Amino acid sequence: MLNWNDLIKFATLGNPTPPKRVEKTAKEWEAVLTPEEFYVTRQHGTERAHSSEMCNLFEAGKYACICCKTPLFDATTKFQSGTGWPSFTQPIEIENVAYRKDTSYGMIRIECLCNICDAHLGHVFPDGPAPSGLRYCINAVSLEKIKE
Repeated sequence: MLNWNDLIKFATLGNPTPPKRVEKTAKEWEAVLTPEEFYVTRQHGTERAHSSEMCNLFEAGKYACICCKTPLFDATTKFQSGTGWPSFTQPIEIENVAYRKDTSYGMIRIECLCNICDAHLGHVFPDGPAPSGLRYCINAVSLEKIKE
């Protein structure tokens, strides 16, 4: 189970090696994503808080990267954070999510990205529930629900 210190190490010293890579040009991503998906995932944008019904959906299943379809999070780790974005405590596979220090907007945060295609997913914070204490605050538009 990952904890905050693990994520600091990844963001500082380097991320796990991804199991595969998916690389496309910006033009290729634009052709397969909606304008909002492109803005959030490829331009490191953020969707408006409370803009997705995904925050309140808790049925079984997995959540995959909207860009490359890699499974990233499982519904068993999803929780109601009250932040307005879907929140998870752990990724499905350690090597599927990458971490980067983000100093934008005068803050220091840890950005999380799909380690397969570099899609911006959101940020992770050390204020989640036990036992990990992590809160992956993810843009719903960067995820696709995979029904079981």
